[in-house]
Amino acid sequence: MVKRIMTVVTSPRGRPRDERVHTAILNAAAALVAETGYAAMSIGAVAARAGTGKDAIYRRWSGKAELVYEAVFATTESAPVPDTGSLTGDLTALAEDLVQEFTTPAATAALPGLLADFAASPELQTRIRSHFLAPAKARLTEVFERAAQRAEADTAVPVDLVLDTLAGAVFFHVGLIGTPANQDLAAQLATLLARGIETR
Repeated sequence: MVKRIMTVVTSPRGRPRDERVHTAILNAAAALVAETGYAAMSIGAVAARAGTGKDAIYRRWSGKAELVYEAVFATTESAPVPDTGSLTGDLTALAEDLVQEFTTPAATAALPGLLADFAASPELQTRIRSHFLAPAKARLTEVFERAAQRAEADTAVPVDLVLDTLAGAVFFHVGLIGTPANQDLAAQLATLLARGIETR
C-alpha cells in the first residue's frame, strides 16, 4: 500500500477538508488498483475500503482517473526538493524518485487505463496539468534556480521541457520497454540531461 504523507490538491470549496479522510481514500485507491487493476476498480469500492461515502470522493476528484493519478503518481510532489550541491545530483535524485514511482505494483496496474482515459478527455488533461504537474514544475524550478546560482545552468532553461524530458524518459524506459529499474538508469538519464543544459 502506498502511504501518503501529504497531498498537493487544494480543497475546492465548501467545508474544510478532513485530511484523514483524504489520506484514507488515497491509500484505498492505491491498494485497490494494485489488487484489482484499473478497469475493475470502482469509486464505490474505494469508498468502502476507505470507510467513507462516494460523495466524499467526488467532492475531491472529478472521477476515477484523477483519483488514481494522485494516489499513484503524485507521490514525488510531497517529497523534499533535492539539494545535493550539484545539478546532476539533484536531477539524479528526482529521476530516482520517478523510477521508484513508476515501478510500484499500483503504477504498473494503473498506467494502461490511465493513459486511455487521459487521451479521451482534454478536460482531464487540463486538470492534471494544473493540479499535479504545476507543483512538480515548481520543485524543478527551485532546482534550476540553485543551479543558476552555481553557474551550472542558464536562467532561461525551459523548466517545463526539462520536466517532460526527464519524466518521459523514465516512463519510456520503465513503463513501456521494461528497462530494469535501478539507480544506474536514474543516474544515466540525469547525467545526459544535465550535460545538455549546463552552461558552456
